[in-house]
Amino acid sequence: MNPANTVRTAAGTALLEDFSLEMTGKDVPKLEEARDTIPQGTRINVAFLGNEDLRMRLDAARAVKRLGFVPVPHISARRLGSRDDFERFLAGLHADGTSDNVFIVGGDPAHPEGPYADSLSLIDTGLLSEYGVRHVGITGYPEGHPAIDSTALWSALQDKHTALSAQPLQGGIITQFGFDVEPVLAWVEEVRRRGIGLPIRIGVPGPAGIKRLMAYASRFGVGTSASVVKKYGFSLANLMGTAGPDRFLRDLAAAHDPARHGELKIHFYTFGGLKATSDWAARFRKESLT
Repeated sequence: MNPANTVRTAAGTALLEDFSLEMTGKDVPKLEEARDTIPQGTRINVAFLGNEDLRMRLDAARAVKRLGFVPVPHISARRLGSRDDFERFLAGLHADGTSDNVFIVGGDPAHPEGPYADSLSLIDTGLLSEYGVRHVGITGYPEGHPAIDSTALWSALQDKHTALSAQPLQGGIITQFGFDVEPVLAWVEEVRRRGIGLPIRIGVPGPAGIKRLMAYASRFGVGTSASVVKKYGFSLANLMGTAGPDRFLRDLAAAHDPARHGELKIHFYTFGGLKATSDWAARFRKESLT
């Protein structure tokens, strides 16, 4: 390995010192399978899916804690049917000792199922801190959102930052995943220019089949032109293969300037599975250190 690649690999390894992962309520057996390759204390986000109920979400958060990790339950604003639904979830988390960290999103439904149209409306209730929440994660979209224009996205991010700052709540940002480092870091720099100093976790797909990655990218409006995916390290001509984030992380580490971008960490979307992602991270770190 030449000296330049050595520096980039070492920097990429540093980004993995405190990565986070994502799972669903149905993934508890998969988390148990992967537990030995996930560092204790790792933050594990538990998605809020429409086909899962309150008990499944609470059980998943408890399992994350039981296995020695930090649960970060998601709360989907537009999936909550009522204020009572919101409070029941928060109360359940608080009773289980899993309410310290949450991640709030607007959610997929085009129309709210209850009184909450977006994640800001959840913050504005004041209920989060009442039920023991101390840290709130919010979303960031470096490549935009297929259903929300750029002006509205920036306004929402600023409003959520302001609302969190007005309450006894710490905040952080997790970005939607992407395949190209350049728009990600340009977006981070703009976040900082707007005076938002929250820690940012860059969303990265864990290793997965290329067809699956492309399907998720299409769903979330992520750029997938031939030139972009080539930068990431796979070819559109080989849709049966798999791809990992090796090149993306090395490029991100090489271009990351703490003075301009602030603190950055990694959040893995485990499209290929928890074990595949945790095994990849452990292998990447080991290979980088030898």
